[in-house]
Amino acid sequence: MEGVARWIPHTAMTNPGRHANAIAGLPTEIGALIQIIQGVLVHSDWFKEYGLDETSLNSTARTTLPIAERLDDVFRRDSRPLNVKRSADKRSVGTCRYYALMLCSLLRCRGVPARVRCGFAAYFSEGWEDHWVCEYWDSGAEEWCLCDPQIDQMLRQRNQISFDPAKVPRQSFLSAGEAWLECRRSKAAPGSFGHGNTIGLWFVKINVVRDHYVLNGRETSSWDRWREAPPPVRAVGSIESELLDVLAASPEQPLVEIAPDW
Repeated sequence: MEGVARWIPHTAMTNPGRHANAIAGLPTEIGALIQIIQGVLVHSDWFKEYGLDETSLNSTARTTLPIAERLDDVFRRDSRPLNVKRSADKRSVGTCRYYALMLCSLLRCRGVPARVRCGFAAYFSEGWEDHWVCEYWDSGAEEWCLCDPQIDQMLRQRNQISFDPAKVPRQSFLSAGEAWLECRRSKAAPGSFGHGNTIGLWFVKINVVRDHYVLNGRETSSWDRWREAPPPVRAVGSIESELLDVLAASPEQPLVEIAPDW
């Protein structure tokens, strides 16, 4: 496990703090933890599919809080233990990053190296959609395994997903760096990667930086405000492409601070 132990200690975002005791008694099996997470969270983009009123969403639904504060919200909505599945209207509202963060937190509480990854999933639409997942170290196989705790029964049926969310196939999710290098090598079309109507190499760049940051304990950053970037800056220059090539090939390297240009 040499080299991967750096992903066992909590960051400020994954530390459950005052809720550590509530987590201590939970199962250790990955699938069971995923089901628990699905029973306390609901994704803001899928309100209608869960039978919820979209007009009830507030502006903080996409605000990424530390897990300790997220669990505050979970228990404020329903005070029962975490392993009790809530109805959708009683769950805490978040995004894919929250599902990944929570699984990462639960695994680290058990001494399992785990980390959040930023990239693109192929199982939500025809192209590669901006997405966050959790990656944990399988000590038996001595390899990193991808998990997507957001994939519940509704998503499995709606998107005809057949794989186990605890073992996401590598061909179904590309880290941001992998996506960048595929585009640079002309093996993939930049226009197939993005978030909604924001697609192309510029958005892939956003995720390359965010994935590099998260692997250095920075699960959130000013790059999350990419929607504020005006059209003139939504491009990638040749000089920054060279740096992005390096970060894409080795996102785990020590943090390189990069300030957004907007």
